Amino acid sequence: MTEHTFRLPDIGEGIAEAELSTWRVKVGDVVREDDVICEVTTDKASVEIPAAVGGTVTWLGGQAGEVMAIGSDLIRIDSDEAAASSAPESRAEPGAPASPAPAPTRPAPTRPATPAAPRRTAQSAAVAQARNAAGRPLAAPSVRGRARDLGIDLRQLRGTGPAGRILAEDLDDFLLHGPDLRSSVGRTRRTGTEEARVTGVRRTIAERMARAKQRIPHFSIIEEVEVEALEELRAKLNQRFGTERGKLTLLPFLLRALGEVVVDHPEVNAHYDDEAGVITRHEALHCGIATQTDAGLMVPVLTHAEARSLWDTAREIKRLSDSARERRIGSDDLSGSTLTVTSLGPLGALATTPIINHPEVAIVGVNKIAVRPVWDGRTFVPRRMMNLSCSFDHRVVDGYVAAEFVAKLKMLLETPAMLFMEWRDD
Repeated sequence: MTEHTFRLPDIGEGIAEAELSTWRVKVGDVVREDDVICEVTTDKASVEIPAAVGGTVTWLGGQAGEVMAIGSDLIRIDSDEAAASSAPESRAEPGAPASPAPAPTRPAPTRPATPAAPRRTAQSAAVAQARNAAGRPLAAPSVRGRARDLGIDLRQLRGTGPAGRILAEDLDDFLLHGPDLRSSVGRTRRTGTEEARVTGVRRTIAERMARAKQRIPHFSIIEEVEVEALEELRAKLNQRFGTERGKLTLLPFLLRALGEVVVDHPEVNAHYDDEAGVITRHEALHCGIATQTDAGLMVPVLTHAEARSLWDTAREIKRLSDSARERRIGSDDLSGSTLTVTSLGPLGALATTPIINHPEVAIVGVNKIAVRPVWDGRTFVPRRMMNLSCSFDHRVVDGYVAAEFVAKLKMLLETPAMLFMEWRDD
């Protein structure tokens, strides 16, 4: 019997500490070598930590939500070979509770019967209160007399007797539980609460969003864009090439347009180190793609968007978003963005005010496409329209510069042929 103490391993990229997000084991569990014992979260990604040996867990070095230094004691495992070999051959899915061993069969103890408390039946919520010809609730004289003695207004009750008649049991039920708060459609008041610790990716999101709002003076520009021509082009490209190359969404067109616009506005495709007082403008467009996952919002990075074709961009967006949602994305794919795009797809509202991904200085928000009446100079015509919601860091980007940036983005999206032309002057 040998007890091993294992430390939180170096996760790389110079990270000094990590948050212990979830334990997959508890004291007394038997694990095999390479079984996942816990999950830790850094600023870049979530990482699963495997067991280095098999055996019985005898001690855990922290609680979920605790931030631990790299190299600190994480877990102790007693590598008794007999215990290790008794671990089940089939491993549970990550996060699934282990199946308990079957308990020995014992005769069930006999308990004295207790009278059941009067209860509200389904009928009491579904049957409207019956009334007699005089408009009074239906009830026997004895029930009326008892209700009068108790000071109970029969109009507060729902009868469970034939035709909705109020019975003596309904009075008892009223005395036990009070008025029936359910309406005739069966609605009830909800009073439960639930507490959840802010840990893992959710805590990282909270900290980043708070830092961004505290340190960055945001301002937003919302512009209406007609996407009729772009949507027609997208539909034709998907019809012609979709089977062999994959379907195109709006995002590849947007990223292609951004790759053009940031050439004229490098101050938008930049980082601002406010502590050092340094602005770093980037020629490459490494675009963060805000992606919703079960663990919270993640921002995988599509590198060199300015150099990719529409279909290459579409494939890379799918790869990154799938990897993020399946929790198998690497830290390299979660760092290095210079400008972020966020979209809620068809769930998007008319307008949003997205928060900048610090230390970037701008973010582009895509709202849903809707058909709206547009004046063409003679009459109103239906057009597919979309609002762009762009937020900027006012310390770095002036309002006039931001307005120019959005106007050029609008022009390219409304005239998608420009996206495929060499229209710049050398």
